[in-house]
Amino acid sequence: MSTGAIIIVVVVAVVVAAALAVRIARGGAGRGERVLRRHFGPEYELSVAEHAGDTAAAHRELEERLARYGDLRAEPLAGELRERYAAEWAGVQEQFIDSPEWAVAAADQLLARLARDRGYPSASYAEQVTALSVHHAQCVQGYRQIHTAAARAREGLADTEELREAVAHARPFFEDLVKPPHHADGDTHHTPTSPPRTAHRSRRGGRWELGLGRTRKGGAW
Repeated sequence: MSTGAIIIVVVVAVVVAAALAVRIARGGAGRGERVLRRHFGPEYELSVAEHAGDTAAAHRELEERLARYGDLRAEPLAGELRERYAAEWAGVQEQFIDSPEWAVAAADQLLARLARDRGYPSASYAEQVTALSVHHAQCVQGYRQIHTAAARAREGLADTEELREAVAHARPFFEDLVKPPHHADGDTHHTPTSPPRTAHRSRRGGRWELGLGRTRKGGAW
């Protein structure tokens, strides 16, 4: 084989190898993206948006969260403590009728305590919500929303509707944290996660009413 032919064969081999390497790399990246999307759900899209569409940066951040908090094992709540939190949450919703700002601040503090009691970091809100995003990705945004609403309420910037929506969106997060664990021993008796039944209240001439532990304004929480 002539020297020229050998050079051509070598060049072709190099090009083919490079193309295969790119395909393998893209395939690996695609699998990594699918894993992150499946694990984080709405948190994945939120992270990409926060990084202005830079998926590589978003992937690095989410992978760091997994590496740091993926092995965290949440502590179960005792039945009595779950009931206490359920009653407290129902009280917060009822108090919203008379003092929305107080109720939102109380709900924000309640969620922080509940997360702490479940074993999530409590040194700072930022660290706590990051750890929670790994294990409660589907609903942790509700915690962020009520934390932001509480801060805006302290500054007099949040109206009643914003505060009501914050409490409503935080409820799924509360229920996810307070629900009892699934027992491997076949015990199917679970303490109810819904707040206890509360007396019906209404504001005469207004649109607010409370019943069965849920506050409504033209609809359920």
